[in-house]
Amino acid sequence: MKALALQADRSLRLVDRPRPRCTAPDDVVVRVVQTGVCGTDRGVLLGKFPAKPGVIMGHEAVSEVADVGDGVTTLKPGDRVVVNPTLYCGLCSWCRRGALNFCLNKAGNELGIDRDGAFAQYLLLEERFLHAIPDGMSDDRAVLIEPLTCVLNNLQAARLRQADDVLVLGAGPIGVLTALVADQFASRVCLAEPDPYRRGAAAAYFASVAGCAVRLDEPGELTPRFASLVVDTVGSLLEHACELAQNMGRVVVMGFDAGARGEVRPLELLQRGLTIVGAGDYNSLIFPQAIELARRLPLEGIVTHHVPLAQFADALAALGLATGPGRRYAGLKVVLQAGEAA
Repeated sequence: MKALALQADRSLRLVDRPRPRCTAPDDVVVRVVQTGVCGTDRGVLLGKFPAKPGVIMGHEAVSEVADVGDGVTTLKPGDRVVVNPTLYCGLCSWCRRGALNFCLNKAGNELGIDRDGAFAQYLLLEERFLHAIPDGMSDDRAVLIEPLTCVLNNLQAARLRQADDVLVLGAGPIGVLTALVADQFASRVCLAEPDPYRRGAAAAYFASVAGCAVRLDEPGELTPRFASLVVDTVGSLLEHACELAQNMGRVVVMGFDAGARGEVRPLELLQRGLTIVGAGDYNSLIFPQAIELARRLPLEGIVTHHVPLAQFADALAALGLATGPGRRYAGLKVVLQAGEAA
């Protein structure tokens, strides 16, 4: 099969890999239909997040079951499924207390990071990490279920309230999803983005969503004490987010950036009553909630590009990762289409 593997210089290369086979009773092999390019994938290629050289990247996958192990009871060949890539063992002390996202055996089991992922034509996973896609749901809506789970995890950890004024920093796909979900529950939602393309794409998307009241701003238009809940989807804006939070406000650090640093004065936290929230990876128990919520949200409008696996350079260019000058965003959610194996 064809797959995109991470190289030592943090580039991607189209390679040939053996098609995976079921060997354990609960194994499932799926034919990948399409996989979203995540902000974490982009961060890996930019050196902002670690990953294992040689690994097949990708984790936001919509697939079709190709083969199942002898012990599989909930899926059959031909079923459409979405991948839950936040794997857990179910046996360690954290899993046994229900904190599946803090599984002690995650090392070597992070899909697309240190375990082969979904930028490929086929993928092998255990049955429990595959969820049936509701009848009638499009692939473009289903491909955003995993990012939607990340959003629910962070907004639940932030204890989103109806009286909240919410500010979301960053209008990438995660920022747009965060604003979309917050708009369902909060008093006011503002999304701030410096990039003209992404700000315009987000505005066009929200205009297409009936009843949506999300406001788009440039970061320079924001004033101190702007919102009761500030969500940093970039991952490097902690200090600025604290400035923008109201007294007694909450700041959520959501974006992944291993090199980011921020200075926070403990006395300011004390005197202003600020809460800084780090939600971690989502608990997999949230995944079914995201599937149900996706039934009624027009997520497919966030997808702007469909790129065949072999033309992955076009996908990277749309995400501002082109080589040479002119590295600008030209897409919102970009998905790679695996195509049929030879």
